[in-house]
Amino acid sequence: MKTYKNTGNIDTRSGFGAGLAELGKSNPDVVALCADLTGSLKMDEFKDNHPERFFQIGIAEANMIGIAAGMTIGGKIPFTGTFANFSTGRVYDQIRQSVAYSGKNVKICASHAGLTLGEDGATHQILEDLGLMKMLPGMTVINTCDYNQTKAATLAIAEYEGPVYLRFGRPKVANFTPEDQKFEIGKAVHLTEGNDVTIIATGHLVWEALEAAKILDEKGISAEVINIHTIKPLDETAILKSIRKTKCVVTAEEHNFLGGLGESVARTLTLNHPAPQEFVATNDTFGESGEPLMLLDKYGLNAKAITEKAEAVILRKE
Repeated sequence: MKTYKNTGNIDTRSGFGAGLAELGKSNPDVVALCADLTGSLKMDEFKDNHPERFFQIGIAEANMIGIAAGMTIGGKIPFTGTFANFSTGRVYDQIRQSVAYSGKNVKICASHAGLTLGEDGATHQILEDLGLMKMLPGMTVINTCDYNQTKAATLAIAEYEGPVYLRFGRPKVANFTPEDQKFEIGKAVHLTEGNDVTIIATGHLVWEALEAAKILDEKGISAEVINIHTIKPLDETAILKSIRKTKCVVTAEEHNFLGGLGESVARTLTLNHPAPQEFVATNDTFGESGEPLMLLDKYGLNAKAITEKAEAVILRKE
């Protein structure tokens, strides 16, 4: 089985900051807006080097989205930055009416998503954002897995015409994807080949899926791991090809099972190739305050949970 090396734990939000800084140098049309969280979003380098293209809006997220939408009319490519909860739930009406409805070229960049926001608790740990955003017509939804992939995605979405939601996180996590990768929106990444079960993961749970695959391999179970960084548009071709081979699937995400990646995969299977599926996701619940790893363990969002679901779904195959 192919193995991946963790080159060092680093937060995905720093990947966004590095990508934005690079765009500041290479693309004069890129502008950045922040809702009073410049340090948390790692936007300081862009702000310091391009102060004329950085706009501190303050704690006024709805205003930020409206301003960003207006900037696109003049040909600018605005990147907005705040926590995922404030990037979506707080400003959903503005995104729907001012960005999605008219297809404005706004890049909504959201940090501190999911349970791994940690000690800030349930009011900040949004677990519904992927569902909210993927339901908006024309919205591209991306959820990256590590520093390198987040940086690559940040660069890629600047070249893409249309509204994008880019989701990343706070904690330091394994950095294992190639530094020089080409990020292709809507294109799944096959990480390991397998015959017994497909594991489809997104975001922070991609590394956990790889760890689960190693555990399963020791048990004589061959797992195929697919990194779905783009929730919408979904790479249905890659998903169906794998599941036709393995005949069962586990989906893994740091999100509510309602509305997330798992539901998108389930819909794809229902319409094209029904097969047993198990979900690793939060079960219609809010989070709580706690250390990130402890929360992932409590809510069953780790390699152990993925391994157990994989063993369970294999038993359901005909």
